Amino acid sequence: MPSAHVINRVTILGTGLIGGSFAHALRKYTADIHIAGWDRPDVVREAQSLGAIDAAFSTELAPALENADLVYIALPIGATLDLLPEVARLAPPNALITDACSTKVRITEDAADLFPEDSSKLFLGGHPMAGRELSGIAHADADLFRNHTYALIGASSEQTDPRISAFVKILEKIGARSIWLGAQQHDYAVGLASHLPQLAAVALASFLYDHLDENGLPITLAGPGLRDSLRLAGSPYSTWRDIVLTNKEVLSAALDLFARRLDDLRERLASRDLEADFDAANELYKLLRSL
Repeated sequence: MPSAHVINRVTILGTGLIGGSFAHALRKYTADIHIAGWDRPDVVREAQSLGAIDAAFSTELAPALENADLVYIALPIGATLDLLPEVARLAPPNALITDACSTKVRITEDAADLFPEDSSKLFLGGHPMAGRELSGIAHADADLFRNHTYALIGASSEQTDPRISAFVKILEKIGARSIWLGAQQHDYAVGLASHLPQLAAVALASFLYDHLDENGLPITLAGPGLRDSLRLAGSPYSTWRDIVLTNKEVLSAALDLFARRLDDLRERLASRDLEADFDAANELYKLLRSL
């Protein structure tokens, strides 16, 4: 257990949208934190030129992790799983290692083996519920996390560890709202609230694309409502591949239930029973607007 309660040196593995935004947020809302970034040479060079990081690393991992109090992994899920054993081996003693991946069961299972309870290094699963349909450091924003939920995986009692307390304080400074829950609970919830909407947007967008005629109809008659509905369709498959693969059971069940709801709507098109569905949808929208 470290004696200090302060995080002074942060290494961010992956300086794209999430990692770059975390770096910008640290720069804007915290003081005297040294920020190192590790990524492809062109990506870390851009991150450094934008002032997001103090030091750039792109080949060997060991120099990037040297003396880090916090290792923030903002890589795709597959890359995180591949890199985690090396991070566990090379991270400094007493370091806190956390990730920002969109599914948590597989990563926390691997981390439990790599960071046993008797290890001086500590792993904390995390997931900022913030993002954009556009990826890359060019779209990073210091306020990306502000007023958004930040999921932390584990028992709330773990907050007593000074390393985790220090990280939670950083989240508060950058404007995020931390919430504690289990890995399976997390993956079920985001499967319905985040991953299913993404697939629904992809399905609708690809359906409409397949039905474009030579005049661009029906899209030439689309209004802002369709653009709002299909914002998620702008996300690249490379971002979602590992998410789908590591949450496929939850997504499969959610798609089955959603398909039944669509069948139910189709059967009731000629009746006034749809009013109840619209009412429920309106109430949920109001709830989302209030969050």
